Amino acid sequence: MAESSIATRRPVGSLQVPAITIGLWQVAGGHGKIDLERAVQEMKLYADAGFQSFDLADIYGPSEDLYGRFLKQKNDASHAYGFTKFVPRPGPMPRNVVEASINRSLQKMGVSVLDMVQFHWWDYEDERYLDAVKALTELKREGKILEVALTNFDTFHMNRILSSGCPVASNQVAYSIIDTRPEKKMVPWCLQNNVKLLAYGTLLGGFISEKYFGKHEPKRVELNTSSLAKYKYVIDQWGDWNLFQELLLVLKRLAEKYGVSISNIAVRYIADKPAVGTVIIGARLSIAEHIADNSRTFSFPGLDADDVSLIQAVVHKGRPLVGDCGDEYRSIRR
Repeated sequence: MAESSIATRRPVGSLQVPAITIGLWQVAGGHGKIDLERAVQEMKLYADAGFQSFDLADIYGPSEDLYGRFLKQKNDASHAYGFTKFVPRPGPMPRNVVEASINRSLQKMGVSVLDMVQFHWWDYEDERYLDAVKALTELKREGKILEVALTNFDTFHMNRILSSGCPVASNQVAYSIIDTRPEKKMVPWCLQNNVKLLAYGTLLGGFISEKYFGKHEPKRVELNTSSLAKYKYVIDQWGDWNLFQELLLVLKRLAEKYGVSISNIAVRYIADKPAVGTVIIGARLSIAEHIADNSRTFSFPGLDADDVSLIQAVVHKGRPLVGDCGDEYRSIRR
């Protein structure tokens, strides 16, 4: 299988990033107990199949350590990407505090330079986030970081950061067939300012799959992972279970048309959107893997205009999610 059919490289800042990135947030907890050694072996399998980029964070449990172990054990000399995050507790952000966190990530991941550091800030009213981004930008100039990026920032505060003289390569946000918040303001702004989106939540924690097609609405007790609980709420905000089944039916018919899965259609739909640099697909390492299925995402030419119209006809029956990207992590007063 040619790598180009799996994850065509796309520019994100100075990096050439695969169109699909494997997300490791699920090792942070809430998705079952993981076997660390088996998890490393599965990361090697993903890399061997062409999935050469991994999304990590300083707050995702052992994710940075896993990546470091993976690099030591990987089967060839091909370059893998590790996109980590800086998610500090609220407080002062002098250079030494930021650098100490970056040094910890460097040590855990076993690298001399971090490919990308994605910065998250919990409280916009605390404007010390500008100090943190300034320090990250200095560390980039000094060679400890290749690209500074953001995660779950809204459009207004992304613009504030760029206006302060600190360029960023991307912003990681929730983006799916039914969560179209990025398309309100963020996508046009990103296209104008050459900032990419790293899209997560594209499969709604696994709800957009054959597993839930034609099935009854899950009871609360059946929402046995953090992702399922989170994204069931998103579905409920958009519409009801019957409307969601109508959407899955359309995706199922398109999947049959192209000989792929429902998940492949949903990922490709977002991956081909303007401003999207990569789609992050979560992996429950050592518990469940979907390498073969993910590999089919780019096995067909893409969705045509009629396909997109069929999907949007159902999406528009629901309620657009309110607000901008990342609002769910903060108390926003607009």
